[in-house]
Amino acid sequence: QVELVESGGGLVQAGGSLRLSCAASGRTFSTAAMGWFRRAPGKEREFVASISWKGTITYYADSVKGRFTISRDNAKNTVYLQMNSLKPEDTAVYYCAAGYTGWAGVMPSDFGSWGQGTQVTVSS
Repeated sequence: QVELVESGGGLVQAGGSLRLSCAASGRTFSTAAMGWFRRAPGKEREFVASISWKGTITYYADSVKGRFTISRDNAKNTVYLQMNSLKPEDTAVYYCAAGYTGWAGVMPSDFGSWGQGTQVTVSS
């Protein structure tokens, strides 16, 4: 089991940037794929990005490709989501998740541990 705590959310103007962090506890972090999901008001949870355990494979939702970057530092037990060129439609609660395996997935069912979420609000 991995415990996850997100940070870095906030209010930003359209076109701005934020970097989310997810600190993990537990010895399995370095062998687990990690992912970011988000849930906007009135919408279903959706995949944002994921990264394999070594950081060599990444996946992105089409809506964030080219604007968001997922990375990880296994020495610090932390995964990041750099978000640039933010749009109002990026407004959501962002959740960090740890995978059951080291291979990056894109479905919520690929991930077994979830953080509490951090709010990102992008104003127009």
